[in-house]
Amino acid sequence: MLPTIRSILDLAVVHDAGPSILGGQDALDSPVRWVHVSELLDVTGLLSGGELVLTTGLELEKEPGRTASYIRSLEQAGAAGLIVELAGPRALSLAALRAAAQRSSLPVIVLEQRVRFVAITETVHRMIVAEQLERVERARDIHEAFTLLSLESAGTQQVVEQAAVMIGAPVVLEDLQHLVLAHAARQVPTTELLGDWERRSRTTPSPARTARTGQEQWLQVPVGVRSQLWGRLVVPTAAADEDMAAMVLERAAQTLAINRLADRDQRELTHQAQAGLLNILRNPRGLSEAEAVARAGSLGLRRAPFYLPVVFRTTPHGNTTSGTAPLASDPLAGQQEERELLELLARTLKTISGSALTASIQSGSVGMVLALPARQLEEPTLNRLADTLAAHAGEETAHWSIGVGRPRGTLLEAAEGINEAAHVAETATTLPGPGRPYYRATDVRLRGLLALLRNDPRVQQFAESELAGLLDAEAKGRDGLLDLLGHYLESGGNKAALARNGYLSRPTLYARLAKLEELLAVDLDDAESRTSLHVALLLHRLRSEPA
Repeated sequence: MLPTIRSILDLAVVHDAGPSILGGQDALDSPVRWVHVSELLDVTGLLSGGELVLTTGLELEKEPGRTASYIRSLEQAGAAGLIVELAGPRALSLAALRAAAQRSSLPVIVLEQRVRFVAITETVHRMIVAEQLERVERARDIHEAFTLLSLESAGTQQVVEQAAVMIGAPVVLEDLQHLVLAHAARQVPTTELLGDWERRSRTTPSPARTARTGQEQWLQVPVGVRSQLWGRLVVPTAAADEDMAAMVLERAAQTLAINRLADRDQRELTHQAQAGLLNILRNPRGLSEAEAVARAGSLGLRRAPFYLPVVFRTTPHGNTTSGTAPLASDPLAGQQEERELLELLARTLKTISGSALTASIQSGSVGMVLALPARQLEEPTLNRLADTLAAHAGEETAHWSIGVGRPRGTLLEAAEGINEAAHVAETATTLPGPGRPYYRATDVRLRGLLALLRNDPRVQQFAESELAGLLDAEAKGRDGLLDLLGHYLESGGNKAALARNGYLSRPTLYARLAKLEELLAVDLDDAESRTSLHVALLLHRLRSEPA
């Protein structure tokens, strides 16, 4: 720290001269930035603030009436203090100085013995230069410490703790909602430091730059980049060195902002690299399996005996559209949902020590090639991914259907299987009911395919044409015809089996089936006709089911 008037008075060269304090005792701890020697009675234009002025007072002896204005001018110029050498009989000067000093807050000291001013200036200036050198070295140490934390992409808690150690006081990082993200309490009990934090924080203004504000005088600095601020660092107690504390806090805030940006950029770069490689693997154009494995390994996909293609297809909550899987109406919102899914999947895989290539393959779809060290891990891994998605699904967040392809023995084959998994995932978004955790091709089959096609006008026309006779009859009040057709088709066209199940007596059943043939104008014993009617009936039933 800079020397103060009090510390300078304790120097041997000053103490031996018999100093007497005439006034300004309350300002003796004012820091001294420099020592200025002058005999002029008007030095206001020569001072910039913080100087200790040394004078022999000979001019004041000549004009004692100007003493008060002289001291007042020094005070207005921001001088730290005044030392006057009054060796010998100087009664007029002493009386004038004492009277003026009592009306001023400026420390005024007189020396009874003659002293070499150069000895004072040399000693004090060495103290100032040493302090400045110490500050430069501390600033360098602070810079190096936080630069290292930036290069290491240190965690938020580590940065906050480093700041607290350097400042020697507790440090708190909060977000824009005044919630504590990290803290280092130092010697202060956590209950005292964070007690009623949100209320206290909301009543403390957030300045645009480093400052102490609020009723509790928190030292704080905003965290973020320009208009993209996301929090603030706070020292809620006094610090031994305010300037140094401010410097540490600013460097900590810069490190937190840089690390956050670097983390986001790293995730974006990783996602882009995986997306590019997955696209190449799906269209290899001469790429060998060995090269594919090597390139995938460089992005974190471990070599494995089996690779499983998986696709996640978005299904926004509450959506009632049908046909192709619904997408978010806002493209930017859709991209944000995909980024959140990619990060969620990455975190989940880390918890199970899994590895995968994961990337957006089209709007609303995220593809994955999952490395399986053993076939037995397929179901547990898929269940873990499905459980994680279910746990994070909410009213305002997108829901995802999972389509799973067949396990493959090579990476290129698995990448090719992404198309199959994508078809399954898209079909799964149209299926009714609560659904499965994930779907395979055997789960969607014909009904799933028809669910995808049900809004196609050509398909609708086909269903209407096939069932026209029955639909017209039911419209006129003859109910039960479609149900009868459904039971008959589900029995595989076996009339005897349908009768044995107790649906109708044989004569009645045969009569009604004959009526169905008449209305439909088809032969129900013909296998192709039954297939066509079954497809049409499924399509008709899908029309009344939610997508």
